[in-house]
Amino acid sequence: MDFGWRVYHPNPSKPAFVAPPGAVDAHCHVFGPGDIFPYAPERKYTPCDGPKEKLWALRDHLGLSRNVIVQATCHGADNRALVDALDDSNGLARGVATVKRDVSSEELQALHQAGVRGVRFNFVKRLVDKLPFDSLEEISAKIAPLGWHVVIYFEAPELPELYDFFTSLPTDVVVDHMGRPDVAKPVDGDEFGLFLRLMRENQNFWCKVSCPERLTQKSEYSYDDVVPFARTVVESFPDRVLWGTDWPHPNMKSHTPDEGMLVDFIPRIATTAELQRKLLVDNPMRLYWPEEIPG
Repeated sequence: MDFGWRVYHPNPSKPAFVAPPGAVDAHCHVFGPGDIFPYAPERKYTPCDGPKEKLWALRDHLGLSRNVIVQATCHGADNRALVDALDDSNGLARGVATVKRDVSSEELQALHQAGVRGVRFNFVKRLVDKLPFDSLEEISAKIAPLGWHVVIYFEAPELPELYDFFTSLPTDVVVDHMGRPDVAKPVDGDEFGLFLRLMRENQNFWCKVSCPERLTQKSEYSYDDVVPFARTVVESFPDRVLWGTDWPHPNMKSHTPDEGMLVDFIPRIATTAELQRKLLVDNPMRLYWPEEIPG
């Protein structure tokens, strides 16, 4: 188990890009504080504490309006820190939980009342002891009546063996971080091409064009090598893309990302005001706050 971590950036820059009103950080986390909301004993890493107050302050500093808080593996299926943040958000946050296969309808209803709108499943083999095929099938059937979606996290080399299973899911499906492509490979190559096929042939699939800091292979952290991949996704599927900071960047090994730079990544991948509004406002509102959309 990795008990080391990088602390999130203490003083992120103010981004040059001004997000449109109502912009959503659609992938971020709250961690702990560990003395109040303990980390899961089975976790593969221990993050720095990332409490809700710090997340709200970052949201305001970056010029954003709302958050979608995603449960990460270090808290397991204990969603108390997530629910606490949602309760404190005044309706400006929604959540993606982790639940076990025996979760009851009453538990799901309570999470729904708190603002949870999806469940996350981790298929990254280095982060889980067992891939969650059986539990995902059972849980996706339970959440479908609530209108929730499934969030899946996997890495590009694993997609061929997972493709048929993923496309059999009965709900909307959101893919974290573009399926972790290897950005050293061609953007028009077979590996990324399979992911684009997944998105093209399955209209219930959405994609987060997030985490260039995890995908880049450039030491200067300009994220230039990630831009062609993310821009391709945004321009190919403008109505099914989301963006997020991934704050506080759990289990990062390479560097401490500056969230201001991550916001300034947005106009490089969504190059028009229309694409930016879809990415940051229209799409996340449709998925997480549909009741607030007029008509």
